[in-house]
Amino acid sequence: MSRSSPPDDDDAALFREAIGDVRRLDTATPPPRKAPPKPRARMAEQDDVDALSEFQRGLESFDLHAAGDVLSHRREALSPRAFQRLKRGQFSVQDELDLHGATALQAEGLLRQFLLEAHQHDYGCVRIIHGKGTRSEVGAPVIKNAVDRMLRHRADVLAFHSAPPAQGGTGAVLVLLARRR
Repeated sequence: MSRSSPPDDDDAALFREAIGDVRRLDTATPPPRKAPPKPRARMAEQDDVDALSEFQRGLESFDLHAAGDVLSHRREALSPRAFQRLKRGQFSVQDELDLHGATALQAEGLLRQFLLEAHQHDYGCVRIIHGKGTRSEVGAPVIKNAVDRMLRHRADVLAFHSAPPAQGGTGAVLVLLARRR
């Protein structure tokens, strides 16, 4: 096989033949734009801010508990004797929720769900570990105060009291729940 032209010229000719006619690009064309930013869920973000500020207002309207304070509440329907048993930790804890590491908003949702499930299972006594809140930036234990506020407003909570030292002390609360009807 003999060739009349060098192999480089042959490759270039094949390339031009395959590509066809070309035209020079206009250099005045603007470069491609950056991709627009990803959409944000602004309404959800605003809801979180509103809920957090509502929670903050709720904290300001209550007497805040400090890290070592005992949480305690009893409805009239519960006898003083049963409340004393709760204070001593003499009820069998049937379930437990640990809120360590949760934000205030997460803790509220987790606590609601936990109490709903406890009520569905007809549990009589549960323990909620809220921690002492010694690392809180607010100056008061946020989760502990949120748990106190929420439990006081629930009709299915007969009483609650900070746990005895062996069961978590002032970093946990024992809760007596009303039975299903």
